[in-house]
Amino acid sequence: MDTKRLIIVAVGGQGNLLASSVLGEAALVAGVPVRMSEIHGMAQRGGVVESAIVFGEAKSTIIADGEADVLLGFEPSETLRALNKCHAGTVVITNTAPLPPFTVAIGKGVYPDLDQLQDLIQSKTERLIALDAVALAKEAGNVLAVNMVLLGSLIQIGILPFSADDVKTAMQNKTKKAFLASNLKAFDLGYQAAAG
Repeated sequence: MDTKRLIIVAVGGQGNLLASSVLGEAALVAGVPVRMSEIHGMAQRGGVVESAIVFGEAKSTIIADGEADVLLGFEPSETLRALNKCHAGTVVITNTAPLPPFTVAIGKGVYPDLDQLQDLIQSKTERLIALDAVALAKEAGNVLAVNMVLLGSLIQIGILPFSADDVKTAMQNKTKKAFLASNLKAFDLGYQAAAG
């Protein structure tokens, strides 16, 4: 089995760590070796949270610049910020609903133009899947299920060495029962959105 390297970037509170935990569990369900690490940069204040997950035989969780096979971005500007982890063959999946940082809200910063952001990502990677994960999460009945929408899209592209059923089993083990139905619906909506 080829080693696959995944970087997940999000803003604190978007559910990156739960998404990482679900993917780790799915790998275990499928019998795939997995190594994970996380960086919690001021997450409680809306700062970046980055997870690195390596599937397959690897000695380290470190994903150096230019090594990610997949970049999963929960927030567009954070996706752009992590672009250095990508190479020409990387697949990027990003939520298009922005969460502008505090500096933008008080007029001390400018949020990047979303069209230019997507053009830049497309010019440097093999494939970009951009979707409004917030709208799909709302459609699923849980605005907090952005992470599950994006997991659905991630599994749809077929790069990781396990199935949608493995992820759904992991979701049953890792998510609160009260949110399981909406999380599963969000996953399916993200899966469908990435198909077209």
